[in-house]
Amino acid sequence: MCEIFISASPESYESRTRSVRLHGVVTSLRLENLYWDVLAEIGERDGMTVTHLLERLYDELVASRGEVGNFASFLRVSALRYMALQAHRRIPTDVTVPIRSLDARAVLAGLPEMLSPAEHRGTELGQRQSPQDSAAGRHGMRAQA
Repeated sequence: MCEIFISASPESYESRTRSVRLHGVVTSLRLENLYWDVLAEIGERDGMTVTHLLERLYDELVASRGEVGNFASFLRVSALRYMALQAHRRIPTDVTVPIRSLDARAVLAGLPEMLSPAEHRGTELGQRQSPQDSAAGRHGMRAQA
């Protein structure tokens, strides 16, 4: 089992720090090379550099949530989400298809809980889950009563 994961090139999990200017403020972001590569692919699909993509994601996150929190973590999740949506055939693997051309609602409709928008999750609507139910949901299982 582990060979699938340990056979990854060490270069893919080496970290690289980039300085980016977001609205005139220079900040440093440290991500593993694989994340930078995925973010570059996402940006290229819409004719953007990585820096332009980061600015766009930052702006849309602020507009949607009012704050950013841990932007590096958000970028890691965005890269993983992109790959998971490709694996679920919601985003075409053909990189000539721009992300902006996709209907976001159609892409996100009926996804497993971990990939669905937060506003569709029961815990966001005031319904509390037990730790067993929460863990089972994260692993695609149903908790036994």
